[in-house]
Amino acid sequence: MKYTEEHEWLREEDGVMVVGITAHAAEQLGDVVFVELPEVGDTVSKDDEIVVIESVKAASDILAPLDGEVVEVNEAIVDEPSKVNDDPEGEAWFFKLKVSDASPMDDYMDEAGYKAFIG
Repeated sequence: MKYTEEHEWLREEDGVMVVGITAHAAEQLGDVVFVELPEVGDTVSKDDEIVVIESVKAASDILAPLDGEVVEVNEAIVDEPSKVNDDPEGEAWFFKLKVSDASPMDDYMDEAGYKAFIG
């Protein structure tokens, strides 16, 4: 798993990148009350605003960590946004991306680097 400075995590699974937010980000947001996901088939570029997440404390945009095509979204967190607080690095992933260029992954942090970053 890799981590961005924007508190997103990425995990490769069956040739696609699964993307979500970290436990630290979920904790900072507080109780998540709304999630708006991209559409399957959307083509995104790195740093495009791709997800809107709202909590009792704030609204935040999640940026696309890589270029690619959205191949699946997690409708369960749209129906039940609190799942993001319950399991942000597991069942509450946001979307899956078929990546066109994975080279930016080299710039992202591993778990130890991310823990030092938020430390």
